[in-house]
Amino acid sequence: MAGILEVTVESLESARSAIAGGADRLELCSGLAVGGLTPYAELLRQIREESDISIRCLIRPRAGDFLYGKEEIRLMAAQVEHLRDQGADGFVIGCLDPEGNLDREAMKLLLKAAAGTGVTLHRSIDVSRDPFSTYLEAGELGIDTVLTSGAAGNCMEGMEVIGRLLELRDMQNGPEVLVGCGVNAKVINAFREQFPMVRAFHMSGKRDVESGMIFRREGIPMGVPGFDEWRIPKTDMETIKLARAAMGR
Repeated sequence: MAGILEVTVESLESARSAIAGGADRLELCSGLAVGGLTPYAELLRQIREESDISIRCLIRPRAGDFLYGKEEIRLMAAQVEHLRDQGADGFVIGCLDPEGNLDREAMKLLLKAAAGTGVTLHRSIDVSRDPFSTYLEAGELGIDTVLTSGAAGNCMEGMEVIGRLLELRDMQNGPEVLVGCGVNAKVINAFREQFPMVRAFHMSGKRDVESGMIFRREGIPMGVPGFDEWRIPKTDMETIKLARAAMGR
């Protein structure tokens, strides 16, 4: 797989900025404030009307852990099928069992729904019992990409684990290792210096944009108390351009 810069977006405006900045692929989602949730099909259609860029849709029906019940798994499979019909090129999925291992049966159902598209195992690997075993299992299941911070709070803290996953990739001809969580141009440069074989990065490249609201009634949170609802995170084109340049093309 050639080098790739993937940018996660949750709006048409952010998708435009990511594309203009040089993104190779979008991860489309909603609810980034809670780690990302399944996106709206209408938003996928809006982007598709403007661009043929590769788009992988996150499939995550709720915030919280990655242990899903049967009804949730059926819902996720239906979301895959619906978004596939609307133009998704691939999907970003992950299910764990109570012991922190990949839930192979749940994954097989989702992979069946996604057959013929690209599939990324998302950062469920980072909270799994053994990220190396999880990585190998992902390959056995036919997943082509694994998004990871190296089982750490951010990718710089997880650099050692990511390095070992890159070695596994090359030894086993395994899934692409997509470095994520805290990625920017400086981080890309650090990884490329330490691990010349790294070739895929995932970032949001967000900046907070002040709300256009003039009237503001304070003290009435719409969600998590303390969340600033008057500042809207949006993808910053210049940040993406700098990351693109750091990747060397």
